[in-house]
Amino acid sequence: MLIELSIGYPERVQRAIGHPVTWIGRLIGVLDRSLNRARAASPLAREGKDRARRAAGIAAILILLGIVAAVAVIVEHELFRIPFGLLAVALLASTLTAQRSLHRHVADVAAALDKGDIAAGRAAVSRIVGRDTQTLDAAGVVRAAIESLAENFSDAVVAPVLWMVIAGLPGAALYKAINTADSMIGHRTPRYAAFGWAAARLDDLVNLPASRLSALLLVAAAALSKDASAGAACRAVWRDAARHRSPNAGYPEAAMAGALGLALAGPRVYGGVRVEDAMIGDGRRDAGAADILRALRLYRRADAILIALLAAFAILLIAPK
Repeated sequence: MLIELSIGYPERVQRAIGHPVTWIGRLIGVLDRSLNRARAASPLAREGKDRARRAAGIAAILILLGIVAAVAVIVEHELFRIPFGLLAVALLASTLTAQRSLHRHVADVAAALDKGDIAAGRAAVSRIVGRDTQTLDAAGVVRAAIESLAENFSDAVVAPVLWMVIAGLPGAALYKAINTADSMIGHRTPRYAAFGWAAARLDDLVNLPASRLSALLLVAAAALSKDASAGAACRAVWRDAARHRSPNAGYPEAAMAGALGLALAGPRVYGGVRVEDAMIGDGRRDAGAADILRALRLYRRADAILIALLAAFAILLIAPK
């Protein structure tokens, strides 16, 4: 985590060889094109085709996880055999978290809005959310950025680190494979409703512990902040987290909303279609760029708490018995 915070993933390296997540994405794309066949015309044939596509989606996930697991296990095993192998594994593992890039992308939204450039704010937030952003007002852009920060704190930071603690480099790599598959094929669209079913359900399952831990970390961070409320964060999580459309995203979003005194989520538009969702938090809807900066401070404190907990855990593991 400290390596990723310090240097991130250098752009020169990404231009030269890509990124582990993009490699996983290419494999998912190959499996999608190979196994996800077109929908049949008649209702009866379509029902059978849906079952076949769901089975094909399960097969795609099993193939994906098998390949990723095999590569990660071999790489970790071989790296540990060389001098300074632990450092090499740490460098590789640092590519599977996104503390630095998440902070940068969200801060870009605040910087654009602080200059009064709503178009630039919409463009910046469109890089980190899936909803339509062209019709969002300034407050809508702010809420989208803060919601993405909260959800991705769980998905892109806490979850890969948690699975790394549980199962080393293979655990984090498998998590990223599942999470990437969900983002690519886990949609409720005609093409992916059946084929992406396994990816979406598995992603819900592996994110369940991290989403709850993320909420706890944000509550703890609020307790250490003068401009946030740990009590309101707890109340929002207890009251609103389970009302979210996602079984996991509601937890960090509710903690963030309560801590900052905001109301997040609610109706959104995806691909021109309005999607109804419950409000998370009972505070203000009229949010501004300053609220993004408050959210980023809370995020940094929560991330620091996570690093401190991991350091304490590591010291306990290596301490003489």
